[in-house]
Amino acid sequence: MNAVGIDVSKGKSTVTIRRPGDIVVMSPRNIPHTQSAINNLIDLIRGLDGETKVCMEHTGRYYEPVATWLSDAGIFVSAVNPMLIKDFGDDSLRSPKTDKADSKKIARYTLDRWSKLKQYGSMDKTRNQLKTMNRQFGFYMAHKTAMKNNLIALLDQTFPGANDFFDSPARSDGSQKWVDFVHTYWHVDCVRSKSLDAFTEHYQNWCKRKGYNFSAAKAEDIYQLSSDMIAVFPKDDSTKLLIRQAVAMLNTASETVESLRLKMDETASTLPEYPVVMAMDGVGPTLGPQLMAEIGDVTRFTHRGALTAFAGVDPGKNDSGQHIQKSVPTTKKGSPYLRKTLFQIMDGLIKRSPADDPVYAFMDKKRAQGKPYYVYMTAGANKFLRIYYGRVKEYLSTIAEVKET
Repeated sequence: MNAVGIDVSKGKSTVTIRRPGDIVVMSPRNIPHTQSAINNLIDLIRGLDGETKVCMEHTGRYYEPVATWLSDAGIFVSAVNPMLIKDFGDDSLRSPKTDKADSKKIARYTLDRWSKLKQYGSMDKTRNQLKTMNRQFGFYMAHKTAMKNNLIALLDQTFPGANDFFDSPARSDGSQKWVDFVHTYWHVDCVRSKSLDAFTEHYQNWCKRKGYNFSAAKAEDIYQLSSDMIAVFPKDDSTKLLIRQAVAMLNTASETVESLRLKMDETASTLPEYPVVMAMDGVGPTLGPQLMAEIGDVTRFTHRGALTAFAGVDPGKNDSGQHIQKSVPTTKKGSPYLRKTLFQIMDGLIKRSPADDPVYAFMDKKRAQGKPYYVYMTAGANKFLRIYYGRVKEYLSTIAEVKET
């Protein structure tokens, strides 16, 4: 048994090789992330006698090139949650935090968990890619929100309330009617400087050109509201430039978000659990891929409680002797991205109120008991994950049985 512990950082990895009985095959050594250095490490690992397993933490993006390179070379590689390494006992009162100490600890963890280590494979690459897309999706969504707020702030100076004229949903490319409207009518004087008939005709032509439904009553409402508005900025080229630049930035962000949304759904559809996840209440083409991205391979969790603990929605415990605390906050030790996705799913269930959904029924029961909002929402997320675990794991085991036969 050869345990290869790798502490991965940017540009280099620290590698330690140990065997049972506290035998050190190779003391901690820095390996740069270059093809020649990694190939030398592969040759070294292949030259070891006996079975060899490589273990590393899946932190950030740094571990992926090393894990992929070693895995493609036919070496057993396992990427584990950093929390498991951190909580692994080291039989020492001292807690040094260096790359060398970490690589030694990972090697010891590898020997201790030898039979439980899960191999890093091609499906893990797809899941990591989906997870990266989800993080980028979150980044661009925040950027889109900032661009939207910026445009509204500018409109408050030129055309107050123009963003509330329409409630039409966004199109497939992310464009919205109110944004297209203010690109053309960027100042209140663009409307009220015309007569009602002239504006109505101009607005009708604009709707036809942009592919929006026209309503004469809506045109009259906009005209009447515009006649009584106060604009701070003058109607000049500088103001026009500010508004149209803000519109262009928002449209670019919206287009990026929608293209990522479609790509995430396309990538998620290649995962085996996709049909089961998408059939669950509250999960759609946006939240479904996000959920799969943040949970990853459900088979790596030994039981339902492990998944809820990973999400940080499991109830904490505080017992000692005769003291038993009955009300304990959730741990919140898991992924904040997963908790956000779960909260959005629960929020959708609360708004739609599907009578035959067990998660909604459970939340509604807690709500009827007078539980606070965050309490029943978190309880619903916990129940949802337990159902998710059961359905997905059963489906994956069924697929495995069919393949074997």
